[in-house]
Amino acid sequence: MEQSFEMKNLVIIPTYNEKENVEAIIRAVTGLNAELKDGRKATFEVLIIDDGSPDGTAGIVKHLMQGEFDGRLHIIERSGKLGLGTAYITGFKWAIEHRYDYIFEMDADFSHNPNDVPRLLEAVASDGNDVAVGSRYITGVNVVNWPMGRVLMSYYASAYVRTVLGISLRDTTAGFVCYRREVLETIDLDNIHFKGYAFQIEMKYTALRLGFKVKEVPVIFVNRELGTSKMSGGIFGEAFFGVMRLRFMKYRAR
Repeated sequence: MEQSFEMKNLVIIPTYNEKENVEAIIRAVTGLNAELKDGRKATFEVLIIDDGSPDGTAGIVKHLMQGEFDGRLHIIERSGKLGLGTAYITGFKWAIEHRYDYIFEMDADFSHNPNDVPRLLEAVASDGNDVAVGSRYITGVNVVNWPMGRVLMSYYASAYVRTVLGISLRDTTAGFVCYRREVLETIDLDNIHFKGYAFQIEMKYTALRLGFKVKEVPVIFVNRELGTSKMSGGIFGEAFFGVMRLRFMKYRAR
């Protein structure tokens, strides 16, 4: 009997007021087709986590779900802005429940290139890693159209995290990530503490502490062209002070 090489891949995209980008990013991700080194074919489904966008983002998604994207596009609507971290935790739990093999984090605004999604999958599904991080800093500084102040803040924030936590990852705050389902099943998702920028640091650090293999894959990060950035000083503040707490937290597998 011929062996099946099908896999289930889910790209989780949190949204808040992304009407300018949401249809295009859905089409770009669901339109991807990849073939891995071992011959497996890969297609990708999308889960939108919308935090009550007043601009009608969720309505656009639900309209698309009724047509050509039936079965490949999903949405969870939440009542308000509850934080990036809680959006991803909600998505992770949904993905585990529905038995997806590989689960991705990705922004809605095309700062993460959809064509890099198969490269992250390859690093995990074919190359023996547990987590793949789309890294802006593994081969220098690969950021386009960011103000210099923000580039420096992000770059040195990652250097600060490496120093405090004693890890070698160059891009600890990256939000473009692929996980094997087993990683998310092992991490105690209810015990993840942070909601903003520090969430990305905590997830990577927890995976490393639990013995998972994390690989950085070089990508080019391009600042959004449409819509408004959700970044704020408070998010950076949570990351700066939260890292000290992470250093002394205890991590247990679920």
